[in-house]
Amino acid sequence: MSVSALPVKALHPRSTPSSRGGERALLKGQQTKQAIVDAALGLAAQIGLEGLSIGALAEVTQMSKSGVFAHFGSREELQISVIREYYARFSDEVFFPAMNEARGLPRVRALFANWMKRVAVEIQSGCIFISGAVEFDDRPGAVRDALASSVRTWLAAMYRAVVQAKGEGQLNADADEEQMAFEIHGLILALHYEARFLKNPGAVQHANKGFENILARYGKPAAAKVARQSKANLGLKE
Repeated sequence: MSVSALPVKALHPRSTPSSRGGERALLKGQQTKQAIVDAALGLAAQIGLEGLSIGALAEVTQMSKSGVFAHFGSREELQISVIREYYARFSDEVFFPAMNEARGLPRVRALFANWMKRVAVEIQSGCIFISGAVEFDDRPGAVRDALASSVRTWLAAMYRAVVQAKGEGQLNADADEEQMAFEIHGLILALHYEARFLKNPGAVQHANKGFENILARYGKPAAAKVARQSKANLGLKE
């Protein structure tokens, strides 16, 4: 609904001392909650979502347990808030920058390249999507639902990019988009296991080579030039 015809005073009522005080208190409360979520995200990367507790977070933030509890109401809501924050940061680093690339293989490549950059950091700090899947794979509830929803949303974005690549004529006519997206996801999972758990120094190179093999297998020869150009635009070596 348009509000352009409303009087200015109706949109911006005069502030009173009490209302300004309320706004400051609200802003401070939001800032405090965000600081708690930031600390919880760092803690969860080290000890997992299951390790999060109001008590542990109170100790890390040097707040009282009641102060932390007041912002979330339960340990479950704290865990869900961490998942939402993690997904928001993941989207900012991986998904949104890739949308600047052309539809098709350039965008698929950008999504994977951005994903790999994030993985390079998470090899040291840990990935909540992966550790959370281990912790909550067989535990129904709101936390598992929030985690699974975030992962599904991201994988759907990758799948759409693959579908668009086929629509642009850059993949073989018989290419299985779902299988291609599945294999790309599998590379990331293998990379985490190989690099973080097994400490394989060649894991990143194997993952990148695996991705190139996927593109070569599913992509049309005529799309190779497009793929090479998008790779150059991303600053990646041949």
